[in-house]
Amino acid sequence: MRIGELARRTGVSPRSLRYYEDQGLLTSSRSDAGQRHYADAAVQRVALIRQLFDAGLSSRVIATVLPCVDLPGDPGVAEETFTAMMRERDRIDADIAHLIETRDALDALIRANSRHRAQLSTAPTTGGAADLML
Repeated sequence: MRIGELARRTGVSPRSLRYYEDQGLLTSSRSDAGQRHYADAAVQRVALIRQLFDAGLSSRVIATVLPCVDLPGDPGVAEETFTAMMRERDRIDADIAHLIETRDALDALIRANSRHRAQLSTAPTTGGAADLML
């Protein structure tokens, strides 16, 4: 199938499909006119690539993981993939810890602001027009 058909069947733009190829995540053959042609299996490949991107993996990491799909019986590939996935999990854990710290700091600011707003709403107003008349 041509790139437009693959884009239609996967919901991924032709530009993204070309990017996947540039990154070595997807392959195509070329016609004499230079048009890309993809095998039917490219639909599942693109779906897997999208899942990996959606999981937060970079194209570099995806390129490390995909050989495990292509060569499932190769122990060296399996070990490399495992190492890459563990490294990504550690990165995600660190990101989560940072987000929790950021949320906790924001919660403290929200509590302080809430107390300040409550004090402002209960404090007597001074300096208004009524004060000038007295």
